[in-house]
Amino acid sequence: MKRPLPRGNGNNFTHNLLQDLRLETVCENARCPNRPECWAQRTATFMILGNVCTRPCSFCSVPKGTPQSVDEDEPERLAEACVRLGLRHVVITSVTRDDLPDGGAEHFVRCLEAVRRRLPHATLEVLTPDFQGHVAAIDRVIAARPHVFNHNLETVPRLYRVARGRAEYRRSLALLARVKEKDPAIFTKAGLMLGLGETLDEVLEVFADLRSIGCDIVTLGQYLAPTLHHSLPVARYLPPEEFDSIAQLARLLGFRHVVAGPFVRSSYHAAEMLPAHSA
Repeated sequence: MKRPLPRGNGNNFTHNLLQDLRLETVCENARCPNRPECWAQRTATFMILGNVCTRPCSFCSVPKGTPQSVDEDEPERLAEACVRLGLRHVVITSVTRDDLPDGGAEHFVRCLEAVRRRLPHATLEVLTPDFQGHVAAIDRVIAARPHVFNHNLETVPRLYRVARGRAEYRRSLALLARVKEKDPAIFTKAGLMLGLGETLDEVLEVFADLRSIGCDIVTLGQYLAPTLHHSLPVARYLPPEEFDSIAQLARLLGFRHVVAGPFVRSSYHAAEMLPAHSA
């Protein structure tokens, strides 16, 4: 399976714009296989709060260490990029910032507000870290009313110690539950990587947990080691038809939208994952 290289100058336009405005993207920092396609279509998933993460998750290629101070001008530059790209759906994610008292929640809010001022008709999606479970931080982002609140579970509980370091499965579930509790109108979304050694029964148990807290959207993609020497190897490559089968099981459990496939990522074609676009 290969990803085709797009034609035209859209890729260069997006690349140059992001450099000009000094913005980070998860597309580049996480070595996403869909980056050429998305950038050619003049869309990107913005990664705020720098490009250094305070969590040592073994599946991820984002640099780990001590982050720099928060860039106070970032929200306005991000909003300017959204305008120049002509985005109708904006996805904002971040590195995990356990060094900040609120985990970066207020900065998420400032970015949402800046984009909303410039693009009042765009739909807004956040893909947040767990904010260490701090309810005040989570509630601050909920109060900013993104249309979609995404938080990836990444894998099944048994593999958290191997893949997710200091993250906690129940804490992540509690975050998504909190969103629905505080504002049922916000669509909640979660993503899983497959191919880390999980069993189908374990995946179905995660689906059941997500449905029990009213999660609307789930994405399923193949784990791909970011480099040949990455510390977390791929346990198995799932064929496309197996993704289709698992997706059907998820739909039977009542998710409003399910997207699954080897190259699916939680922000890939994100606008099409809104329940209003569901078949």
